[in-house]
Amino acid sequence: MQHRLIWAALALSTMAAPALANLELAKKNACMACHAVDKKMVGPAYQDVAKKYKDQKDALAVVTDNIKKGGSGKWGPAPMPPQAALSDADAKALAAWVLGGAK
Repeated sequence: MQHRLIWAALALSTMAAPALANLELAKKNACMACHAVDKKMVGPAYQDVAKKYKDQKDALAVVTDNIKKGGSGKWGPAPMPPQAALSDADAKALAAWVLGGAK
């Protein structure tokens, strides 16, 4: 019985880790200076981004590309600076996190 509790705890801890890791990745790369999870700041709320792209088949690729290349005009006049130095894997992880509602 104790075995199962330990395995269950380990499984739950690994399930929560990616969300925390991606929040930390967003903070580390200054994304949170312009974005918040649930409210518009300079840029859109991550939850609004998730809603906008929820039915788009290539959403992960599009949002990953937007993170890497930056852009303007999609959410208002403020441009989003490119994150060109961000690795492709980190950009994709951030995009997946955002598209998941930043949870």
